[in-house]
Amino acid sequence: MFDLIPFRKRNEDMFGHMLKSFNDMVDSPWLSPFGTGSQPFRTDIREEDGKYLIEADLPGIAKQDIDIQVQGNELVIRAKRNEFHEQKDDSNRIIRQERRSGEFLRRFYVEHIDEENIKARLEDGVLKLEIPKRSGDDHTHRRIQID
Repeated sequence: MFDLIPFRKRNEDMFGHMLKSFNDMVDSPWLSPFGTGSQPFRTDIREEDGKYLIEADLPGIAKQDIDIQVQGNELVIRAKRNEFHEQKDDSNRIIRQERRSGEFLRRFYVEHIDEENIKARLEDGVLKLEIPKRSGDDHTHRRIQID
């Protein structure tokens, strides 16, 4: 919390210390439900013959709280998290309550994909999408179901 810096040096770099303190507070896991700072959830994208493979880390999020849509040239992944923890003592008095909630959104530019045959599944907190490629330029708006 406090740095051991000589007095004159501390005054010279006052703004740097304030900025570091602010960044430490914002990157705190208490303020970020995923604990990742600026990026809501991590995503890996690979290209294979005839398809794209996307893996998004969504630990602790239920399948029904994930929405995947193709909107024109965009693949949109939206995830919601609503957590409530309550601890009570032996006489049923609340000792601690914690609530975290948030909605996280990632958009990816996609083109020439087969929206009708996208496959999605959720395994151990990882959303896995298999997106087949196609030729042509017609785009639709479609919601993707998770298996």
